[in-house]
Amino acid sequence: MKKITYSLIILLVISLSAFALSLVTYKVKSPYEVKFEGGRISGKFETLKANIQFDKADPGQSKISASIDVESIATGFFIKNNHAKDALDADNHPTITFSSTAVSKNGNAYQAVGNLNMKGVTKPVTIHFTFDDKGNEGIFKGNFKVKPKDFNITRNGSPDELTISLTVPVSKG
Repeated sequence: MKKITYSLIILLVISLSAFALSLVTYKVKSPYEVKFEGGRISGKFETLKANIQFDKADPGQSKISASIDVESIATGFFIKNNHAKDALDADNHPTITFSSTAVSKNGNAYQAVGNLNMKGVTKPVTIHFTFDDKGNEGIFKGNFKVKPKDFNITRNGSPDELTISLTVPVSKG
């Protein structure tokens, strides 16, 4: 009886170890891109921090969180930068954050459903993305849409909708 119990415990430990090894933590590498475009507005954010734990074989175990420094906005024109920082209320809300609640496979790609917090307002979003696995490195590419008014961004000239595009090279870490 003891042999069976010990055998089951060893089998359980080995099984859990194999599961833990498939969930990989990735570090963001430069150069990455976080671009936005909508109406007459386009630009990028130059600061991205992320915690990515991803398992391409079992994406349901994955967790993705990210933050962007609002002050890092770059539209190509300093006056537009200042207007965007004001519209995002950078003094009171210095970061834009995303935290996944579910990650799943969708055909040949994936999707991360989660909460986007911008200007103190949190709304659900779905980021559609691909992952190009290159061994110890890879590239996440994705996009999603947001409606600035949903986040109380109502400054004159704000578009009805923005498309956010992401290209994030990573390394296992």
